[in-house]
Amino acid sequence: MPLTPLEHDRRYGELDQVIRAYAGQPADDTPERPSQALTAYLRHTWHTRPWALAVAERQLREYAEHPPGRLRRRLGEFYAIPDVGLPESDIQQWLHCLADHIEHSVTEGAVPPPAVPTTHWEWHTRFPELGQFLGGWFSQDMPDEFDDHDAAVADYLAHTDPHLVARLAGELHELLALDLDESDYALAAAELGMEVDPPAPYTPNGWFASVAARLMVPRAEYGPPVPGGDQSGREDPGDEQ
Repeated sequence: MPLTPLEHDRRYGELDQVIRAYAGQPADDTPERPSQALTAYLRHTWHTRPWALAVAERQLREYAEHPPGRLRRRLGEFYAIPDVGLPESDIQQWLHCLADHIEHSVTEGAVPPPAVPTTHWEWHTRFPELGQFLGGWFSQDMPDEFDDHDAAVADYLAHTDPHLVARLAGELHELLALDLDESDYALAAAELGMEVDPPAPYTPNGWFASVAARLMVPRAEYGPPVPGGDQSGREDPGDEQ
């Protein structure tokens, strides 16, 4: 029987997060130096979920020391490590190497300093709602679905929970606060799923700033006229007399 979601998370949940950090990245860790992918995982996890590092170290070692046998493979009762570009015979040693680096980071307090994301995984993990916004509303199909960029933003606002809209506004402000070069903002947009150019005459960061400003405007919700007052619900000054 395949693993249930709960059992998967208990046994392999944080291991899965570590492996996901290698999407599109080489597994070139050595005993002396962690890879760029593992450094990105350490940086983000230290600053958001530091307690998860001990879980990752344990799950990596347990998987390396007790790899799934043929029966469990056939039944699907194990976590299947995606292809990371290493021969299968090297996977066990590689997992131990990752666990050693995480253990060293925790025991020695070796925390990667805050930095601009360096991998696809780190961009999406740090800016998850921005990734949803750009990838969902500004893919290459946007010109076929919306009249223009403003229409796409309006559609996002009309169909997204206000709490997520607020999260997007925060992520945009965080991205803008990094004060990147224009080329780096273009790279950020591409990494986060934007497949169309920003509308003229905006540069990527200029358009991000305009969207952030638009998201901060309160949504107008008008009801029926209030007796004795205007439609905003304020009292008519004449009522005070």
